[in-house]
Amino acid sequence: MPLFALGLNHDTAPIAVREKLAFAPTELSAAVADLAGHAEVSEAAIISTCNRTELYCASRDGSTLISWLAEARHIPPADIAPYLYQLPGREAARHAFRVASGLDSMVLGETQILGQIKDAVRDAEAAGGLGVTLNGLFQRAFSVAKEVRSQTAIGANSVSMAAAAVRLAERIFPDWHKLNVLFIGAGEMIELCATHIAAQKPKRMSVANRTAERSAALAERIGGDTFPLGDVPQHLADYDVVVTCTASQLPILGKGAVERAIKIRRHRPIFMVDLAVPRDVEPEVAELQDVYLYSVDDLANVVKQGREERRQAVGEAEQIIERHTDAFMHWLDSRSLVPTIRSLKDHAERIRRHELERAHKLLAKGEAPERVLEAFSQALANKFLHAPLSALGQAEAARQPLLIDTVRQLYHLPDQE
Repeated sequence: MPLFALGLNHDTAPIAVREKLAFAPTELSAAVADLAGHAEVSEAAIISTCNRTELYCASRDGSTLISWLAEARHIPPADIAPYLYQLPGREAARHAFRVASGLDSMVLGETQILGQIKDAVRDAEAAGGLGVTLNGLFQRAFSVAKEVRSQTAIGANSVSMAAAAVRLAERIFPDWHKLNVLFIGAGEMIELCATHIAAQKPKRMSVANRTAERSAALAERIGGDTFPLGDVPQHLADYDVVVTCTASQLPILGKGAVERAIKIRRHRPIFMVDLAVPRDVEPEVAELQDVYLYSVDDLANVVKQGREERRQAVGEAEQIIERHTDAFMHWLDSRSLVPTIRSLKDHAERIRRHELERAHKLLAKGEAPERVLEAFSQALANKFLHAPLSALGQAEAARQPLLIDTVRQLYHLPDQE
């Protein structure tokens, strides 16, 4: 069965294009069913995230998939074609394995994409889009991802600001369940950090921001509480971890306010991450004992180190992927032989049954068993040999050498003198 993948991602298309081609979760089942019902497509699955939209199909025709995608998203094909990659056969399988393993992600080695692929596969299965080919592809993709993560360091180190912040905080506070965390601001960076830190299940989380509505929305998502930005100094002593990132042009936390908080805390340490540019925390705060202040540049160094360590693991991951791609393509090629093998067996079975019935009739008439067996074996041999002998005898002169070699190979005939 043929295999084809078509898509675009963060490397091939800007967000303005990606968002136009994205499918909402509520659209996926109907879209998969429509795609799989196309005349040129027998199986289909769609992966759609903020960074990619990809169609995986049992199909040979990439132009059909481009036309379908353009029509489904109400965009002229010429407007999206420059951003698309078309991957037939082996390239499609290898790409699927790289995506599942996090090698094709914006953040190298991230794990979120694997869950997104599993969701897409469940949607495709529910919509009737999965068959033997795509089910085999994705099940192997999950195995490849597991092997890459267990046998390489592709996901072992921090490669995002949020992950780096968690990693640094754990050097001071090993148990998140006992910590109170304060987020100052409610923008995209704070949201990312809050989501990452919330996964560690700290004791308490609070959000302070100029806009109460945004504070409340973020606090509700992470299960925290809020208070006004102006009240931060008086509440600061209650928090073990402070992450700040606002658009303020002046520092929000000065040395004096932090110093007072430390005294109230009786010198229990405070871990502070200042991701703002310009900075939200006065640099002099770093001079205070029991305060661990990290800027965006400090975290960038941690991220850089993590990326380098992950890149070293890419070569090992690629070797695993290549090995599994070879194995999958061998399996896929063998699947293409199944109809021919089944037809050949059916043909042989028909001949066998016909001659067996004939032999039974002869025996019933009283014919000698030896003569019946002799006739039975000769008839079987003649009928099985009829097709290759006819092909050899009727072949054009130019085709005869190839047919001769094929027949000799199939029947293991000795080499000609």
